[in-house]
Amino acid sequence: MLLLGCLMALPASAQDDALFNKVIERAQALAKEDYQAPEESLPPVLKDISYDTYRQIRFAPDQAYWRDESPFNLQLFHSGFLFQTPVTLNIIDNGEVSSLPFSVDDFQYDGNAEALLEHDLKGSGHAGFRLHYPLNTHEYADEFAVFLGASYFRLVGKGQVFGLSTRGLAINTASAEGEEFPAFREFWLYKPDEDADEITLLALLDSPSLSGAYRFTLRPGEQTDAEVEAQLFARDDVAKLGVAPLTSMYAFGEASQTRQDDFRPQVHDSDGLLMHTGADEWIWRPLSNPEQVRVSSFSDNNPSGFGLMQRERDFDRYLDMEAQYHRRPSQWVAPIKPWGAGHVELVEIPTADETFDNIVAYWVEDEPFNAGESRHVHYHTYTLNDASELESLGRVVRTRHGGLWGPDESNPENPQRQFIVDFQGGVLEGIDPEASVTLDISAQTGEVLIPQVMSLPDNTWRASFRIPAKGEPSDIRLRLMLDNQPVSETWNYVWYPDA
Repeated sequence: MLLLGCLMALPASAQDDALFNKVIERAQALAKEDYQAPEESLPPVLKDISYDTYRQIRFAPDQAYWRDESPFNLQLFHSGFLFQTPVTLNIIDNGEVSSLPFSVDDFQYDGNAEALLEHDLKGSGHAGFRLHYPLNTHEYADEFAVFLGASYFRLVGKGQVFGLSTRGLAINTASAEGEEFPAFREFWLYKPDEDADEITLLALLDSPSLSGAYRFTLRPGEQTDAEVEAQLFARDDVAKLGVAPLTSMYAFGEASQTRQDDFRPQVHDSDGLLMHTGADEWIWRPLSNPEQVRVSSFSDNNPSGFGLMQRERDFDRYLDMEAQYHRRPSQWVAPIKPWGAGHVELVEIPTADETFDNIVAYWVEDEPFNAGESRHVHYHTYTLNDASELESLGRVVRTRHGGLWGPDESNPENPQRQFIVDFQGGVLEGIDPEASVTLDISAQTGEVLIPQVMSLPDNTWRASFRIPAKGEPSDIRLRLMLDNQPVSETWNYVWYPDA
């Protein structure tokens, strides 16, 4: 519990900083001690319940905290199933901090879950929480933020449904050392007032390698924004520290060579990684579901941002009324404090279906994070439907490739692969179809054959080329140019002939 002392005599903003400093002090003290895993306090009856039973435990909406006092309300998640380490929740109200105790009265136990009430659930605790706000209409408070499991949290904006996730940190993702999952152990939520349009919360993070203090300021809306500020303390050397990680799912899409037997043309929460470099270049990397883990690095210095995008926004691109992939949010990360030299890292992991997240993207600083050191990070991460307001250049709207067929095209001795990349929007809309738009294209390995660019009838510009369909993987970059200036973002793709 935080000790307030004379903090209540301070103005609200000074109280906020003082309380955050208290959490920072706790994180710093933790990092100087050996790591202690949380004590197991979950009642045995909750440890082995099934997914279906866990879903039958629901927070009672009429028990929502603050629902008659603020536009925001707070609802809680029950521990059990996968969530076996309860977190400590506290409320800050007018400078006073009080713990939020677990109560079975806050929950509905339906179906098989009703039998749990025959047991002593006193030590169950909370797995996490969700926040509600009248996002889509004034009459109903929609769920817009969820903090549940390790350091995961999810956001949605107006008209969206939950898709990709955000994390506090990613440690040693896809590394030989094995990934470490830090977890938020305790939260302090500021009670919002009656006309609040944002909510602030503090969090204490801990893991074997480090500890950290976090401050989140959440602003729900068309683009729900989380301003994230954290002070991190290394307990041990951290081989790879991933900042502002985004975790998503890509099963198959328009450029997939193989896919599950499925009526749906595409299945993904995100379809590409978008980056805005420190040199003011926009780079688009389509996502894939590879046969083996792939890690891609994009070196940069003081990037302006990156994000996992869901550019396909039309229902007929998915035909899925249940998952509603066309309503899944894109999410952008924009540094407030410059990040310096490092790289955006993209990890793509094989998955047989949409059950598991298999895409991770985050920032890795070049400077190592060694035991005894501290690091301050400060950034925005926010949801989007359309990223057109971020950039003015033409954007990739379609990536497709296929083999060559027919007696004049197919050559078994020298097979080739044909690619088409279509661009729309931005400055391309004002360019005459007869303009001398050229193609700037390069491949790290292998030969690029028959590169060309043409205008299509619907204000679309198409880049096409061929590459050998066998040999070494080929890292390809292309963009559209006019008068020696880029008029499109850079499309970047790695072709694996043997995949």
